[in-house]
Amino acid sequence: MSLLLYYALPALGSYAMLSIFFLRRPHLLHTPRAPTFRIRLGAHRGGSGELLENTMEAMENSMAQRSDLLELDCQLTRDRVVVVSHDENLCRQSGLNRDVGSLDFEDLPLYKEKLEVYFSPGHFAHGSDRRMVRLEDLFQRFPRTPMSVEIKGKNEELIREIAGLVRRYDRNEITIWASEKSSVMKKCKAANPEMPLSFTISRGFWVLLSYYLGLLPFIPIPEKFFFCFLPNIINRTYFPFSCSCLNQLLAVVSKWLIMRKSLIRHLEERGVQVVFWCLNEESDFEAAFSVGATGVMTDYPTALRHYLDNHGPAARTS
Repeated sequence: MSLLLYYALPALGSYAMLSIFFLRRPHLLHTPRAPTFRIRLGAHRGGSGELLENTMEAMENSMAQRSDLLELDCQLTRDRVVVVSHDENLCRQSGLNRDVGSLDFEDLPLYKEKLEVYFSPGHFAHGSDRRMVRLEDLFQRFPRTPMSVEIKGKNEELIREIAGLVRRYDRNEITIWASEKSSVMKKCKAANPEMPLSFTISRGFWVLLSYYLGLLPFIPIPEKFFFCFLPNIINRTYFPFSCSCLNQLLAVVSKWLIMRKSLIRHLEERGVQVVFWCLNEESDFEAAFSVGATGVMTDYPTALRHYLDNHGPAARTS
C-alpha cells in the first residue's frame, strides 16, 4: 500500500498541475476559434415578455433593441411548412387542442390576445400581431441576424426542411442547431454539418464532469455555444420539479457546480460562448456577467439592452 502511494501521489500531483496549467492556457493544446458573431443579448422566443412570443412584431421589437440572437423553436405543419412555435400542441398558445402537424399552414389559428411569460410567472405579454410566422419569413426579413433553432423531438422531416432552408438562404454560419437531446442533435448535425452546434444536456454534464476530473483541457469540444440555465432563477422563475425542496437542492448544487469563473473562462478561450437563460431581472443579468458569461437570453430585450448600455464593458469584466 505504501509503495502504491509512493508512486500514485506524485503522479496525481503532476496530473493536477498539468491540468490546471492547460486549463488556464488552452491555446497551447487547441487552436483558438474566432467567433463568427458574439451573443450579448439573446431574445428568448423572440422577446416574449414584451410582445406575443415568436411573432414578427416581437422579432422586430427585439431587433430594435439590437439583439444579437433570436432564439426560436420550430414545428412542421401538415403541408411541410416550418413554423416558429414553441409548442407542438396549440392549446396554450391559441386555445385549440390540435397539434401543429395536424393542420396546414393557412389553417393555423391566431395566438391568444395575451400569453403568460413562462419565466416571469404572473406576467402577461400582449400584441397586435397574433399570427404564427414561417421560419422562411424570418430568414427573409432578417437575412444576417444570427438565430438559434431548437428542435424538441425526433422529427427528421422537420430537421431536413430546416437544414435546407438554412442552405438556401446562405445562413450556415449564423444559424445554430439547438436541442436538449443528443440523439436529436446527431440527426441535426447529419442534416447540415456546417451549422454550429450548442451543447445538449448530456454533453453539458460531460463538460462539468470533465472539468472536475481535470480532463477538460485535454478533450476536443466541437460545440460553439453553451446555453445554460442560471441557477439563481431556480425556485423563483424556473421550476424544473414540482417539489420545492428538490428545486432548492438543485439550485444550491447547480450554483456550486456551474458558476465557476475558471470553467467559463476556459470555454470562452476554447471558442465556446456561454449564454445563460432565461434571465428577466437586472440582478440576474449581473450574476451572469459577473462570472464571465458571454451573454444572456431574456424575455425582455429592452431591459437587457438598458442594462448593457448603462454598464458597458463592466458587464463583461465585473
